[in-house]
Amino acid sequence: MDIKPQAEHQWLDKLIGQWISETECSMGPDQPPSKTHGTEVVHTLGGLWIVAEGEGEMPDGEVGKTLMTLGYDPQTKRYVGTFVASMMTHLWRYSGSLDQAEKTLTLETEGPNFSQSAMAQYKDIIEFVSDDHRIMTSQILTDDGHWHQFMTAHYRRQQ
Repeated sequence: MDIKPQAEHQWLDKLIGQWISETECSMGPDQPPSKTHGTEVVHTLGGLWIVAEGEGEMPDGEVGKTLMTLGYDPQTKRYVGTFVASMMTHLWRYSGSLDQAEKTLTLETEGPNFSQSAMAQYKDIIEFVSDDHRIMTSQILTDDGHWHQFMTAHYRRQQ
């Protein structure tokens, strides 16, 4: 197979590098928001995929590790990927699209709700503020049909 990266694959190259992160997360209305710090190293896999390996402190003081893959499927014309983390057993599968300005990638997925009692719809949104600063927000679709943002992470490039 001789598959060449397309413009959509090349957009993902903006993520390549070493990053530090500051995250604020609120897992429920009865829980105070927590702030944590971490690092992420992102590299390419053949110019078609990026692999992002993260590590950061958890609210309980433990260290959590994450692994995200992102690519582009020319047949479906959608960004696709996965996310797994050391503190959860669910494999998150992404399908998403880039906005017209090519600054924001919205990834849709499904996973357990906060109480682990049912599956819920989620969005992870990656927005580039500049080449060296990106923001990722996570939202859940609540039972009343509204999107609730529960996480904001600022990533700043180190290299």
